[in-house]
Amino acid sequence: MARAARSRTPHPDAPQSHPHRLLQTGLAGVRALPAAVRRGYRSRRTAPTATLVDGAPHRPLASALGLMAVTVVGAWLGLLLIGGLRVPVGPMDTSMALRPSLSGGTRIEVAPLGDLELSSHHAPVRLDVDVDRLDPVRSQALVDHPERFAGLQAEVTHDVTRGALGLALHSCVAVASGATALGLAVYRRPRRALAAGGLALTLLGASAGTAYATWNPESVLEPKFSGLLTSAPSVVGNARSIVSEFNVYQKELARLVTNVTKLYDATSTLPAYQPDPTTIRVLHVSDIHLNPGAWRIIASLVKQYRINVIVDTGDTMDHGSAAENHFLDPVSTLGAPYVWVRGNHDSRGTQKYLTGRRQVTVLDHGRVTQVAGVRIAGVGDPQFTPDRSVVAAGDPAERTAGGRLADALRTQRLAGTPVDLALAHNPAAVREADGLAPLALAGHVHHRENTLLPQGTRLMVEGSTGGGGLRAVHNKKPEPVLASVLYLDRRTKRLQAWDEIALGGLGLCRAEVSRHLPHENQPGATPAPSGSPPSSGPPSGPSSHPSGRPARSPSAHPR
Repeated sequence: MARAARSRTPHPDAPQSHPHRLLQTGLAGVRALPAAVRRGYRSRRTAPTATLVDGAPHRPLASALGLMAVTVVGAWLGLLLIGGLRVPVGPMDTSMALRPSLSGGTRIEVAPLGDLELSSHHAPVRLDVDVDRLDPVRSQALVDHPERFAGLQAEVTHDVTRGALGLALHSCVAVASGATALGLAVYRRPRRALAAGGLALTLLGASAGTAYATWNPESVLEPKFSGLLTSAPSVVGNARSIVSEFNVYQKELARLVTNVTKLYDATSTLPAYQPDPTTIRVLHVSDIHLNPGAWRIIASLVKQYRINVIVDTGDTMDHGSAAENHFLDPVSTLGAPYVWVRGNHDSRGTQKYLTGRRQVTVLDHGRVTQVAGVRIAGVGDPQFTPDRSVVAAGDPAERTAGGRLADALRTQRLAGTPVDLALAHNPAAVREADGLAPLALAGHVHHRENTLLPQGTRLMVEGSTGGGGLRAVHNKKPEPVLASVLYLDRRTKRLQAWDEIALGGLGLCRAEVSRHLPHENQPGATPAPSGSPPSSGPPSGPSSHPSGRPARSPSAHPR
């Protein structure tokens, strides 16, 4: 009888020994181990489709912008908190610091006299120099031994160079520390914080490279003053010494330190401006528009700058009525001769009232006068706009009047008595004098313009010396009170330099004085011949000039 085959698989209900059960459990765990390892590996290697941080998807661009913002803010805080450095410069104790800026440049604060701004470079950082105090020991040594001023230039150059190097290293530490600290506070991860610090150093290096590439060592020749320093333009010397002596930045800075030292020494009064004795000073005003405060300002400028002649390019009145005429009475008491041309708000009655008054010369129809050695010709505005019964003729009428002025200038030139200044109220009129006078003055537009015309004449348009007059109260912002002081060589009558004066308008008290030089007077420029008389005939083409030298195109000199 055949035996039935016995199954090797135990029946599930059959009883099993304890060691056998343990062996089966261990084998099952070993077989399951590779699958568990693979699942864990995949979970670590497979990137999630969206990683949520604070409930928002991760975006690389947003992360980079956030890091940039943290870097910039941190670097700015670092410069603000620990970026300053105290540096002795000659007899002065100064504080130097770099500050974020959209335009760059250098600001020198001379407390309590005011501040001085230089367009030294174009970069997103500005150099701030605060003159904290004058060291009494070092300054007294200079006062007792004036001959030491001669060696002050080398000392200041050395101090400034050492201070600049120290400030560069100090600023690197400040921006790196500020950006790293803020990055650590925001991200709480050292790697991100260090990345912010490195990026801050990179930005500072890029800013330094931009500043170096755009560095203008002659910027101190054209400073902008504010505060009490506007009462002492002699801080940068007179017009002639600027041209002849200030040729490198270090020398100019040394002279600046020297003169500021003298200002500190004279604590009771600020020294008045001392121009070159041979320089003729012309005060250009325009568009007073019945502002009585303008007379006090003009009188003050005449006294401070020792003005030789005042030139008013019109719109002294607002409506030109007879009732306004007594407003003109102070013109005879301003302390200098007053040359006037009619504007479109000045009536013929206004002109008649001024004619014949003491110290006043009225120019019209190309009439020529000589005041303080300067030959001046002018034409009145052909339009009187307050008269609503007459339709305004516009620029064609202005150009016609300018043509009469040009004819008069050409006649004077043929007679061997060339005119130095051409005057009209509207720039459209005086442009007709291009090539027939070296300098043309106008107003009318209530803002400054300075243009070198194609035939070589420089057109200088003045803003409103009356701050827009009574109409200023209707504007959202008050117009500034503007005037200019022109420095003319007494022998050649050529423009050597000019100061643009800006005072705060109605309700404002800020004052600024900006020094400017013509291109031909900039250091290193070839001076134009000035001794030869003007040519007797009219200019023959765009390259001719009244003095016989080639004319520059308007793009050659932006001022």
